Amino acid sequence: MNIGFIGLGNMGAPMAKNLAAAGHVVLGYDPAGITTEGVTAAASAEAAATGANVVITMLPNGKIAQTVADQVLPVMGKGTVLLDCSTIDVATARRIDSRAEDHGIGFLDAPVSGGVGGAEAGTLTFMVGGSAESFAQSTPLFDIMGRTAVHCGGAGNGQAAKICNNMILGITMIGTCEAFALADKLGLDRQAMFDVVSTSSGYSWTMNAYCPAPGIGPQSPADNGYAPGFAADLMLKDLRLSQQAAQDVDADTPMGAAATELYKIFVEQEDGSGRDFSAMLPRFEGRTRS
Repeated sequence: MNIGFIGLGNMGAPMAKNLAAAGHVVLGYDPAGITTEGVTAAASAEAAATGANVVITMLPNGKIAQTVADQVLPVMGKGTVLLDCSTIDVATARRIDSRAEDHGIGFLDAPVSGGVGGAEAGTLTFMVGGSAESFAQSTPLFDIMGRTAVHCGGAGNGQAAKICNNMILGITMIGTCEAFALADKLGLDRQAMFDVVSTSSGYSWTMNAYCPAPGIGPQSPADNGYAPGFAADLMLKDLRLSQQAAQDVDADTPMGAAATELYKIFVEQEDGSGRDFSAMLPRFEGRTRS
């Protein structure tokens, strides 16, 4: 298959590399001039998209995703697919879908979970919105780049699933970090805390798979000085998207709003920028109620 890949950053580069290694012809473009092994560099987004069966984008935000879509849709052939793996707002995803439909092109919004490690290992989870036909057309590519691809319904539903998932993730990480900080002050050993919670009703992914306490549980960013596996900055971005969506549909999300405010303070007013989102634990360790 001929693939155009636009956005070769920390996530996009290994995804494109895996597609090339699987035998696909990949033309890649990144405005920063980034290249990656096995991917032929294109001079522009339009050049990467011309002649492609599928164009994949992995971009920082909705505004850029919309701009790139407007650039590539006119040069893509009818019956091809624009597959956007960026995490963007639902409304923008649905606008891109409408424009793609006008060109006779399929559109999928397919944000991912799994981070850079998942992109490198080809074990990402894709949450996909769009037509069943475009999903089936792209399934062989999902099978290379990831372990799981879930078709969530129509356009925008992939983004909806991602922001709901990550709202839960942000809320749960804060709760896990608060509980460890409380346990410390109550004199409860962290290993004992983990052994109880990880096998009891407090079980969660943030405790069992991504424990924020160094030296406890499986290897996690906490064991590497909170170097980001999933940066607090990105968590704040996703939480803001969740609150934007909640406002658009008049949904009451008080815990989501509280988590957004905490990560905003952590990233923009404290030392959270550039650290893993689990670094909320050392933040709480040094705080009191007053």
